[in-house]
Amino acid sequence: MPKVFEWNGYKFFFFSNEGDPREPCHVHVRKGERIAKFWVEPTVVLVSAYEMSSGELKSLQKVVEEKQDLIRRAWNEHFRF
Repeated sequence: MPKVFEWNGYKFFFFSNEGDPREPCHVHVRKGERIAKFWVEPTVVLVSAYEMSSGELKSLQKVVEEKQDLIRRAWNEHFRF
């Protein structure tokens, strides 16, 4: 479970073995029991969320949009694209 970065107590990460065939570039976000998943490609979009408020999700989407280059680099380095 490679961690890409942390922000305000939220951990941004992806799973090494997720999807067969592998899903497009995306990131999971967790804080405690709350979790969300955002596609990064082709554009940043919320896929799923559990126990997160709409305000949290809007803030997190903005962070993913701002850090999408970092997320893509980490994804590509991990999966060797």
